[in-house]
Amino acid sequence: MARTARILGLATAMAGVIVDQAHKAWMLGPYAIDEKGRVAVTPYFDLVMVWNRGVSYGLLSQDGDLGRWLLILFGIGGAILFGIWLWNTRRLLSALALGLVIGGAISNVIDRLVHGAVADFFLFHAGGFEWYVFNLADVWIVAGVIGLLLAWATERREIATEA
Repeated sequence: MARTARILGLATAMAGVIVDQAHKAWMLGPYAIDEKGRVAVTPYFDLVMVWNRGVSYGLLSQDGDLGRWLLILFGIGGAILFGIWLWNTRRLLSALALGLVIGGAISNVIDRLVHGAVADFFLFHAGGFEWYVFNLADVWIVAGVIGLLLAWATERREIATEA
């Protein structure tokens, strides 16, 4: 089971990178979101173009090359650490969740390498409140963290009974 989980986790990471990068290429290319400005999709959801030079919520925003490279190294380091965890996991849910986190991290690193910042497009809002702008890679990371929490909550009982 460990080998299957590992392979599926790696496949999830690769699929995450491919889907996110394809979506970004479409949004920046043929769809030309930067020329359209804010596009209302629903009364509470818009497509926008934001170049995020920081991390989540725009925290640690970096305008210089040093900060950009530090965030790139941080993303690569995180992907490596989660990759080691993936390599050692035997559980499918954990492997899939780790694959999502790795795929999201790598895809955002690719943006920083290619564009100097991460391309974000999705904006939820309601009654004057606007949530932060995000992309599919961010969705993968959040879903992966939720998956890891679920794995921790459910699989620890299974592991305890196996011991």
